[in-house]
Amino acid sequence: MPIYEYKCKKCGSQFEAFQGITDPELKSCKFCKGKVQKLVSLSSFSLKGSGWYVTDYKGKKPGATAKPKKTETSESSATKETAKTEVAKTGKED
Repeated sequence: MPIYEYKCKKCGSQFEAFQGITDPELKSCKFCKGKVQKLVSLSSFSLKGSGWYVTDYKGKKPGATAKPKKTETSESSATKETAKTEVAKTGKED
């Protein structure tokens, strides 16, 4: 339900009212019963999460978020080289 702000023309007090969009505007001040004017205020609407321009597309470059590759240890490199040599000799993979 939206929050609307009103200002009294008689006493100058400002107050907020929870009203539905289809509800009629308030006519009188809740403090002094004077005439009120509906104020225009800033919205607190904010887009958050993925899928919005500010968070997903602005300034991103391809590969900027890629994780760095792990470096191979000498043991795993040696194992891979041995496997390649075996394949070259036999012509078959395991």
